[in-house]
Amino acid sequence: MEKEYVMNVAKTAREQLFGMTPTMVIMSWGVSGMYATVFKDMPALMLKVNGRLFKGFVVIALNGSDYYEVYLNNEKETRLISDEVCFDELGELIDRHIERGDNKKEYDEFCSSQLMKLVTG
Repeated sequence: MEKEYVMNVAKTAREQLFGMTPTMVIMSWGVSGMYATVFKDMPALMLKVNGRLFKGFVVIALNGSDYYEVYLNNEKETRLISDEVCFDELGELIDRHIERGDNKKEYDEFCSSQLMKLVTG
């Protein structure tokens, strides 16, 4: 696979993810690195994350059907979380798996407790 193609796909995925996802949401993921790579023979963007629910790498790979496949990868496993993701669904899907979870009330309580810790020291 040509390096330039891989770089362009990763750049496009990054622009779509950052363009469609609120900055505060992305900041909550603890992103500490972004890499263009080839994953399972697909061009991909890989993010190193330190979320509340998942720590490791999120891989956003462009498949042959023009959809993204999103994987979570750490020292324990590589897990496919979806194989038909449109660009405008990336942020919500990733956030649900690495930071927010499915329980809105529990996440809101967590955020409130974190805010109190910051305010009160």
